[in-house]
Amino acid sequence: MGGKGAGGTEAQKYVWEGAIPLQIHLHESEVTTLPSPPPALILAPRIGYLPLLGTKIKPFFSNSLPPGVDTVWFEYKGLPLKWYIPTGVLFDLLCAEPERPWNLTVHFRGYPGNILTPCEGEDSAKWSFINSLKEAAYVINGNCKNVMNMSQPDQLELWRSIMDGRIPVRLYVRTINEDFDDLQDAPAVESWDKISYINRPVEIHGDGGKCFTLCDAITKLLRELFGEKLLPKDDVSGEEVEVGQRLSLEETKKSSMEQSGEMLNERIVSCSVSDGAVIKLIRIQGIEPKMEIPFAWVVNNLMNPEYFLHICVYVKIQEPITI
Repeated sequence: MGGKGAGGTEAQKYVWEGAIPLQIHLHESEVTTLPSPPPALILAPRIGYLPLLGTKIKPFFSNSLPPGVDTVWFEYKGLPLKWYIPTGVLFDLLCAEPERPWNLTVHFRGYPGNILTPCEGEDSAKWSFINSLKEAAYVINGNCKNVMNMSQPDQLELWRSIMDGRIPVRLYVRTINEDFDDLQDAPAVESWDKISYINRPVEIHGDGGKCFTLCDAITKLLRELFGEKLLPKDDVSGEEVEVGQRLSLEETKKSSMEQSGEMLNERIVSCSVSDGAVIKLIRIQGIEPKMEIPFAWVVNNLMNPEYFLHICVYVKIQEPITI
């Protein structure tokens, strides 16, 4: 995709150049000096991975560490962070109310192998990325040949295959059993059991000329939970806050790229999807789009470099999701 190129859109530039300010604290159990070292302040690329920050932050804490072999891992509010999930996705998923700077705790000892898969720093991050690229290529083309040595024409062909309608999506569903009106009141994630991690392709097909929207894509991705379709505007309970005015078919067809961009700036507060489930928030690349936005625009502008579209969804539900 044309992320940083002259032909890239503003949204693509936002994705490729986006960064999250981090304030990283060394865990108190690994501090061996007085006073304790101050936190490290660093900008982390949204499309990057936390293990890649290890060499940058080690100098801030090296004089305070106990003897031993370094194995870097991070936690947020006591939750060990999965290193193979892009940093921006972790932020969108775990910070309902965006926290800036994002306060993380770093460890150089005591890797929690019972919770996290092994990580060997940059090599692990590299192979995780390449495996994701292979998986995306398989979803799009039915095979993953030549991913390792893709030429520019091959990359263009891969991108055209994406735009023809089969989109690799990674969906992160955060289930919440408590209701909340303000995002800052969302309960912290105490366990990864609260997160459903789903890999699924979405085929973009309009229905009788109707624009295929983000709402349509979410419906397909979460069909076990939401059934055939999300409820239309008139069916949303008066107790729930409506997503916003639904565009008519004519308005959707007429919407330009600029109008699509404007839709990205409106936050979803709540959207009723069934008797027992409510979408409280959808976040993609730090943006909270309206459900009516054309899905093709989302794909074209907000996809990650490995050709996956990462979508974070907060769902209030009475019972945990089993997918």
